Order: sequence, then structure tokens, then C-alpha cells
Amino acid sequence: MALIAGRVVVVVEDDDSVREAVRRLLDAAGFRAVAYESAEALLATGGIEGALCVISDIKLPAMSGLELLTELGVRGGWPSVILMTAHDSVEVREEARRRGAAGYLVKPFQGNALLAAIGRVAGPARPP
Repeated sequence: MALIAGRVVVVVEDDDSVREAVRRLLDAAGFRAVAYESAEALLATGGIEGALCVISDIKLPAMSGLELLTELGVRGGWPSVILMTAHDSVEVREEARRRGAAGYLVKPFQGNALLAAIGRVAGPARPP
């Protein structure tokens, strides 16, 4: 992960404790985590320049993570989206895949699983 250290990873999570735990994990792994409590708050920023990926909960108060994934695709120019949920089902997994999610994690997940998903989004490490 050292070759992508310092890169921005956007987190969208309405649960304060989960949002903070993910942010701390990313910071400890060398990323710069930018966190939002809703999809609308992220979209209001107009974009995160140079973000490596967006990690979003699926179940959010207004716009869901699935809807956010679709909206980001419509807007274009946004990074890959990794979805996470505590409400896993075959239907939700299939919908996430159909909409183009770059990753899917079931809460609670190990920190290494999240870092591995980010690594897959980042692609193979290249020599400097």
C-alpha cells in the first residue's frame, strides 16, 4: 500500500462510530480519509479531486449507497465505489454488482478486507 499512501479515500457513513473507525483505519494505513455523513453531503462538494475511491454504506437516511453509486456514474469522472452493508442479501449483492460497485463488504468486516478492496481498486503496484 505504500505506493498509494497519501491518496484520498472518501467515506460515506451515517453511523458516527463506524465512520470514525473507518477513517482511523484509513489514516493508519497511510491514506487521507475524507468522511461524510450522507450521500447528499458528498455530492454537495462537487467532487474530491484525485480521490482513489469512495467507500459508502448502502443504507443511508435519504439517498442510499446504491443510489449514490448510480448518481456518481451518471455524473462521470468519479472514482470507483466500494459498498458496505450490515444488511446483506443475495439481492443487494446482485444489485451492487449490476450497478458497477468495485467492491462489496459485509459489516462487521476486518480492516484487512477493506484495505484489500482498496488495493484491488488501485490496481497493481507499479515501480516508482
